Amino acid sequence: MREETYSNRGAGASDLMLSFLLGGLAGAAVAILYAPRPGLETRERLKEGIARGTERGKELKERVVDRGRGLIQDASQYVDKSRDRLSAAVEAGREAYRQEKDTMAAPAAYSGGSQGAL
Repeated sequence: MREETYSNRGAGASDLMLSFLLGGLAGAAVAILYAPRPGLETRERLKEGIARGTERGKELKERVVDRGRGLIQDASQYVDKSRDRLSAAVEAGREAYRQEKDTMAAPAAYSGGSQGAL
C-alpha cells in the first residue's frame, strides 16, 4: 500500500509539471500574439518560442521516461525479492510438513509392530 501512495504522488507531480509547462507555453503564445509588434517579428518570436518549448518538452519527456524506467526496474527487483521470499516460505512449509508427516508415521509403525507382538 505504501508503494501505491508513492507511485500516485509521483504521477501527480508529473501531471502538475506538465500542466504548468503547457499553461506557460499557452500564456506565452497569447502574450506574443497580442504584443504590439510587427507581424514578421511576432511570427519570428512565436517560432522561437515554439522551438524552445519543443526542446523543453523533449527534455521533460526524456526525464519522465528515465524516471519511468527506474521505477520499472525498482518494481522488478521488488517482485523478484518477493518471489524469492515466497518460494523460500513455501519450501520451508513443505519441509515442515514432511518432517511432521515422518514424525507422525514413525510412532504408528512402532505401535503397530508392538501390538502384533502382544
